[in-house]
Amino acid sequence: MLNFTVGPVMSAPEVLELGAQSAPYFRTPEFSKIMLENEERMLAFLRAPEGSRCVFLTTSGTGGMESVVMNVLRASDRVIAVNGGSFGERFANLSVLHGRETAEIRLPFGAQITAEDLAPFEGAGYTALLVNMDETSSGILYDMRLLSDFCRRNGVLLVVDAISAFLSDEIDMEALGAAVVITGSQKALAVAPGVAVIALAPEALRRVFENPETCLYLSLRQALTNGERGQTPFTPAVTTLLQIHRRLELIEERGGIAAERARIRRIALLFREKIAPYGFAPVAQAPSFAVTALRAPGRNAREIVRVMKDEYDIWLCPNGGEIGEEVFRVGHIGEISEADIETLMKAFAALKARGIIG
Repeated sequence: MLNFTVGPVMSAPEVLELGAQSAPYFRTPEFSKIMLENEERMLAFLRAPEGSRCVFLTTSGTGGMESVVMNVLRASDRVIAVNGGSFGERFANLSVLHGRETAEIRLPFGAQITAEDLAPFEGAGYTALLVNMDETSSGILYDMRLLSDFCRRNGVLLVVDAISAFLSDEIDMEALGAAVVITGSQKALAVAPGVAVIALAPEALRRVFENPETCLYLSLRQALTNGERGQTPFTPAVTTLLQIHRRLELIEERGGIAAERARIRRIALLFREKIAPYGFAPVAQAPSFAVTALRAPGRNAREIVRVMKDEYDIWLCPNGGEIGEEVFRVGHIGEISEADIETLMKAFAALKARGIIG
């Protein structure tokens, strides 16, 4: 199967080899060394400010988001959540669930955030902003410079879900003034699912150690303390962490993060060029390079996804909810080659010849 979803995605052979081996015992100096190297590389790739730390939680990306809400946000925080799709809604719901006063910036599906959207919150006493940098349900890449400027101007803590955007789009923690950046193993890191990666700048670290602990398994304080010696407080997804280590090595061997972003960008632009004649309407006003969301007017998007899977051995990414019948997504992260794009486009041509698409 060719996998054009946005997670889990296709992995490099060198990563897959590790998945075929039994997980080793991990309370060893050798595993600690690997974990310390994982932290060092992630902070470097994210351009985290001096004094930052990075932890690896055995959970999904949503678990990482919830951990940040519980551990970094204070009970007294007044939170702004950018809600332009299912993942923005999830961040907002997590904030409300854990008792934070939360105001939402509700955006039309696929729409860019603007200064006008932020204007009501200027000087209004809000203290934290949660944003899914790439709202994966629509593929919109939010204007992070605009959000960063707003947060700096108003003394607001910036918390960024870059679960899809990491590696595919430019992210510089120090330049943005981001206190937290979250990503996950199954997206552009392109390894098995099950690990959330959380980078914390010094301000976020202070909050973690000042705030009362309200959880055990998702405790960032426990993760940070154990991480000082390259370990985790509980049994982690050992093989996935080893895969992350190999994947980070491969990125360096292939020219570094700039080369990896350029590769993903090239794949995304090639697909968008080739799909343009088919008449699908792009959903996002400013799409991330991680994924392209397409509207299929007058066509059944679910049927396109089903036929691709059942008859052409290609996974596309469906959308849920009310838009599931009209929107599908094509991911550009993972081990996708230009030859894979050609195979995908031959399948689209076949669907057109069969009248499944116009």
